[in-house]
Amino acid sequence: MRAFRIASLADIERIESRPYREYMAHTSVFDALADAAERHADRTALTFVVDADEPAATQCWSHREFLAEIRRAANAFRALCDGDEPRVALLLPAIPQMYFALWGAETAGVACPINYLLTTDHIAELIEVAGANLLVALGPNAELDIWSRVVSLRERCPRLKRVLAVGGANLAEGADDFDAALAAQPGDALAFSRTIRADTLAALFHTGGTTGAPKLAQHSHGNQLHSAWSAAQMVAMDERDVVINGFPLFHVAGSLVYGLSTLLSGAELVLPTLLGMRNTRFVPRYWKVVERHRVTLLAVVPTILSTLLGVDRKDANLGSVRAAFTGGSPLPPELAAAFEARYGVPVRNILGMTECAGVVSIEPMLGERRAGSCGLPLPYTQVQAVAADGSVCAPNEPGVLRLRGPNVSAGYSDARRNAGTFSDDGWLVSGDIGHVDEEGIVFITGRAKDVIIRGAHNIEPALIEEALMRHPDVQFAAAVGAPDEYAGEVPVAFVVPRPGAVIDTQALLDFARQYIAEPPAHPKRIDLLDALPLTAVGKVYKPGLRLRAIERVIVDRLERDGIAREVRVSGIERPSGLALELEARDRSALVAPSAALDAKVRAIMARFAIAWAWSSSASRSDVAGRSDPASL
Repeated sequence: MRAFRIASLADIERIESRPYREYMAHTSVFDALADAAERHADRTALTFVVDADEPAATQCWSHREFLAEIRRAANAFRALCDGDEPRVALLLPAIPQMYFALWGAETAGVACPINYLLTTDHIAELIEVAGANLLVALGPNAELDIWSRVVSLRERCPRLKRVLAVGGANLAEGADDFDAALAAQPGDALAFSRTIRADTLAALFHTGGTTGAPKLAQHSHGNQLHSAWSAAQMVAMDERDVVINGFPLFHVAGSLVYGLSTLLSGAELVLPTLLGMRNTRFVPRYWKVVERHRVTLLAVVPTILSTLLGVDRKDANLGSVRAAFTGGSPLPPELAAAFEARYGVPVRNILGMTECAGVVSIEPMLGERRAGSCGLPLPYTQVQAVAADGSVCAPNEPGVLRLRGPNVSAGYSDARRNAGTFSDDGWLVSGDIGHVDEEGIVFITGRAKDVIIRGAHNIEPALIEEALMRHPDVQFAAAVGAPDEYAGEVPVAFVVPRPGAVIDTQALLDFARQYIAEPPAHPKRIDLLDALPLTAVGKVYKPGLRLRAIERVIVDRLERDGIAREVRVSGIERPSGLALELEARDRSALVAPSAALDAKVRAIMARFAIAWAWSSSASRSDVAGRSDPASL
C-alpha cells in the first residue's frame, strides 16, 4: 500500500480528492498483512521481551514468519470447527500468540478478544453473546492466572467445541495445546477458501465497560484496515520504525491502532513481557529496553507517561525515539509538556472508540502539537459538533461530537443497543462534548454521557447506583468519575440518607461491593449529601457532582503536599466544560501566587486532565500570565 504524508487538513483533503481505492488497496486484513509480508519478508515484524533482564530470551519473528503463524492459526481453527465458521474467544495477555490467534480467527471466521480481568460470569456472558465455539486461553502460568476459570467457562458455555491453551495444557481437562495445534498445520498457504469483502465481519470487541450487559461492537475488515492504515499515516510510520506497545491486546488500541498499523507498515512491534506495563519489574527497565531495541515510537496511556516521568533513564540512549503516542483517557497538557521537556520526545494525542475500530482523530506527527487537542480526523472521516437541536455547530462552537467514515462500525451485535449511539444514516455519536476549530482540529472538553472511564475501560454508573439503592437507609444515590493520576478516573458515589437514618460510609461501601461484580467498578469513596443537585425537570445533575468530585480530589492532593491552606479551590462550569479556578491566599487575604506555590500547584495539576487557572481578586492582572494556556 502507498504511504501518505499528513501534516494538516490540506493534506487530508488532497488524499480525499482521490478514489478511496488508491488509499486502501485491500478488503481483508489477511490480504493486507500478506502484502506487507511480501514487501518486507525478512524484516523483523514482532519482538517479544520475555524478561527485560534476559536479552537472550527475547523472541523474534520476521514478517514472513509472522504471516505463516497467522496461516497456521486460521487453518487450525477451521480444522477444529468441523465445517462450522470459527468464532474464537480470546483470553490472552500481551503475548505473540494473541496476535496469531486474533488475525488467524479473523482470516478463518470471527475473533472475540475478551478482557481477562473480568469476572468469570462476565466472560461467560460475552462468550455466549458472541456465539463463540472455540476458546483460546493462557494455560497455567505463575505470573497470570487465567486458566483456573476455564473449567467453569466450559460448563457455562455449551457452544464451545474446543479449548486451546497457550503455554501448556491440562489435557485431563480436554484442552488442546495451542502451539502444537498450530505446528500441525501448514504455514505456507491457507487450507481453505474464503471470500472476504470490506464489510465482512472480522471481530466482536466488547465495550460498555467492566460492568453491565455486554455490548459487542461489530468490526468489519474494512473498519479495522481503515483505522490501522490511517493511524500509520498520521504517525508517519514506515518500515524503519520500531513501536513498543504498552496497551493490552484485548483493547482496540493494542490490537489495531498500534498493532495492526505497525505490521501493515512493515515496521517492528515490541511487546514488553507477558504482563505488559502492569509488570512492576519491567517498568523500571523501560528505558533500557527502548535503547536495546532502538525503539522509535512509544505507545502508552497518559498515566504511563506520568509514571515514566518518575523512572530514572540512567544512561539509556533515547536518540532513536521520535514520538510518544497516547490515548485511552484525556491527556493533561502540562503532562505532555513535562514529558517533552524532560526527554525531548514529542507527545501526540489520539482520540478513539471501540465502535470505530479504535480511532477518531490523531495529532499528526508531521504537524505541531496543539495543547488540549485530539488532532485531525482520519482521512475520509467526518467529525462534527452537533447542538442540542441537531444542527451542526460552527467552528469552535461546543456540541456533542459525532463521526462518520470507513472506520465506523455497523453497530452492536444486538441492534437494540444501537439507539443513541449509531444512527441510520451512518453517524456514530461519541458522547463527548467538544468542538472542531476552523483548521479541522478536534477538541474534547467534557462528556455528554455519564459513563466513567477508568484506565480506558467504561463503567456504567447505573450499576453502582443500583447496588447502593439496595441498602434500606439509602434514599438516593448517584455515581460519577473522580479524576485519578493513574487510572484517569475512578468511581465515587454521592448518597442521600433516608430521613432519620445514620449511614456509616465504610459499611455502605462494603455492602455495595457484594452487588458489583467487577472490582474496578467498586466506588472508591461515598460522600453523604442532604440532597442531590437536580435539573429543572428533576433529573440528577451529574456535572454538579463531577465538580464536587474534582474539587475533593484536588483539595486532597493539596493537603497531601502540605499546601491546602495556601490555595482555595473552586469548581466552575463553562460552555467548554468543567474547570477549576484556584486562588492563592495568605491567611484571610487573597494574593498572587508566589513562584514556589505556582510550581507546586502546577506539579500537582499536571497529573490530571482538568482545565484550570489561577485567579486572584487581589491581583488578577499579575496571575493572568501564569494561567494554563490550555485551560478555561
